[in-house]
Amino acid sequence: MPESAFTTAYGQERAGARAVSTTQLLGQVLFLVAVAIGFCALGTYLGRDLALGTARICSFAGFGMLLVSSFAGERFRVGTFAMGWLFATATAIGLGLGPVIAYFATVQESALTQAAAGTAATVAGCGALGFALSKDLARWMRPLSLIVFAACVGTVVWTLAAGAVSPWVSALIYLLSAALIVVDFNYLRKHGTEDDTVWLATGIFVSIVNIFISLLNIIQR
Repeated sequence: MPESAFTTAYGQERAGARAVSTTQLLGQVLFLVAVAIGFCALGTYLGRDLALGTARICSFAGFGMLLVSSFAGERFRVGTFAMGWLFATATAIGLGLGPVIAYFATVQESALTQAAAGTAATVAGCGALGFALSKDLARWMRPLSLIVFAACVGTVVWTLAAGAVSPWVSALIYLLSAALIVVDFNYLRKHGTEDDTVWLATGIFVSIVNIFISLLNIIQR
């Protein structure tokens, strides 16, 4: 699942945004990320019996919703409507993942457990690194996002054409998504305002999904 569809707007601070403490902003962002993960998990449960074709449609719908949140204006990045849009996007992504997660839960449950543990460790480590770095990494948001977007689109095309994704591609998406986690947390500490809460949560959430799916693809081999 691509992240850069909406991260092209990263680094643009809005005039007049109300400043909040870093701790408060971090709590708000992580809360939204947790809720989004909950909606994604609900989607995977509801979509566990979907046909693969239907699941792909849901994945493309989530793709499209991420693009909309990037280019359709501030309404999709700030406020209550933006939060609802994030949760709806997470649900669509979860529906698309439903059959895949159901398959691994039945056939190779250990891969799910290992991928989840690896994702948690990666996010914790990269988030801490982003907070600790004194260097301002905001300028890396756009190029990293574009690269991740290109890699994820290529992965979708590759999957449709060949039915399997190279572990090297998964490793690349994993590394780039982990780097985006570092940049997101660094931006949160150095530039974050209240108006950045939803789109930062969206970026972190999709990075988490990218990391999890990449690890799952690598581990199951």
